[in-house]
Amino acid sequence: MATAFAVFVGGGVISANVGLTAWSTIGYASTTVLVVLASMLMCRVWWVEVLGQGAEEFRRLGRGLFAAAVVLALGGLAVGASSVRLWVFLVVPAIAVLAFPARYVLRRWLHHERRSGLCLLPVMAAGSPETLRDLIKRTRSAPHLGWRVDAVCTVDGRGSDVDGDFDGVPVVGRLEDLSERARRGGYRIVAVTADSYWTPNRLQRLAWDLEGSGAEMVVAPVLMEVAGPRLHVTGVLGMPLLRVSEPTFTGARRVVKGVVDRIGAALLITLLTPLMLIVSMLIAVDSRGPVFYKQRRVGKDGDEFTIVKFRTMVTDAHAKRAELVHHDEGAGLLFKIRRDPRITRVGSVLRRYSIDELPQLFNVVTGSMSLVGPRPPLPEESARYADHVRRRLLVKPGLTGLWQVSGRSDLPWEEAVRLDLRYVEDWSLALDAVILWKTFRAVFSGQGAY
Repeated sequence: MATAFAVFVGGGVISANVGLTAWSTIGYASTTVLVVLASMLMCRVWWVEVLGQGAEEFRRLGRGLFAAAVVLALGGLAVGASSVRLWVFLVVPAIAVLAFPARYVLRRWLHHERRSGLCLLPVMAAGSPETLRDLIKRTRSAPHLGWRVDAVCTVDGRGSDVDGDFDGVPVVGRLEDLSERARRGGYRIVAVTADSYWTPNRLQRLAWDLEGSGAEMVVAPVLMEVAGPRLHVTGVLGMPLLRVSEPTFTGARRVVKGVVDRIGAALLITLLTPLMLIVSMLIAVDSRGPVFYKQRRVGKDGDEFTIVKFRTMVTDAHAKRAELVHHDEGAGLLFKIRRDPRITRVGSVLRRYSIDELPQLFNVVTGSMSLVGPRPPLPEESARYADHVRRRLLVKPGLTGLWQVSGRSDLPWEEAVRLDLRYVEDWSLALDAVILWKTFRAVFSGQGAY
């Protein structure tokens, strides 16, 4: 009888413990979900302004998940929860593993819809003819960003086209009519571009007039190519001021970038060694000459270094360059020929998929290059750089960069320079991650590689 009673009591205690454990698990799971969702809201992860907007949306997602992990850790320590480590170091990272790919898939779908003319925000723009043309051109060339200029207001209310439009966009009024026209048209964004008409008082009045209209007022600053973490809006002496901090070329983030570069390059070399051995044999069989090609390039602060690439041309390619100058199809200072007769059969395949660049991973390991950065120029190219273009040399050159994921050799010289300078000015670890991710797609598509 005593034994039966003990078994009954023991079974009840075990059942109670199992029940408490189950309730604790449910409680931890509910708390984790609530904390993650609240953190996402606080970091504005789902704001329309950041959807499809490059590195910023992934930066906010990462910031939200990190903040959630910190809150859960501090909360667990405060209540003495012993199993909080499981949720902080396992569950939250698992959510991140699911959230980032899901966000990327949704981003790709959104970009596809926007390129098809859907999911675009109607924009009314107002400013000088030059800045309006620039804004219209940018929105048309990058529809995935979600803007579509549907109407403009000009100084005199007239267009530049024969039919009265402005670069194909209807002119609906003068600058002083902007607020009234915006309210009538139901535009989501009112973009104000530079013009002498826009005094501080007029901009303030416009902001007041647009209140309650559902339209967001966006003012394009004069510093069009400066964005991201370097821009800060502060109020001083009652005046709103746009602060532009200096670009960061040193500090903790650069140390992290250097460590990631070396570790990442070492891992890639380990994984790609079999492929590089096969490529070496194919080059040796295809044409006479060395497997590798060495060339002097200009790196950070103008210091020269030697890059190593797989040889893709005949051995006397440099001597034959003078004979092909009149066939040059490269942009600006770059010498490029789409069907260069100096390229070998194996070399054409290597160039198409950027396999010839793989030996530069050793340059990354030794510190003369980075995984992401501007293209390393030849000494004769850098010697002809204008002063503003030389800013490309303020950071280490990269194995890949904005130029590679945006069209490579198909880009005009001015656009390639603009992208490199944008990277130098607005560099961040999140931007590096996005560029590396996009590089795989650019390499497999082979676009702009020749």
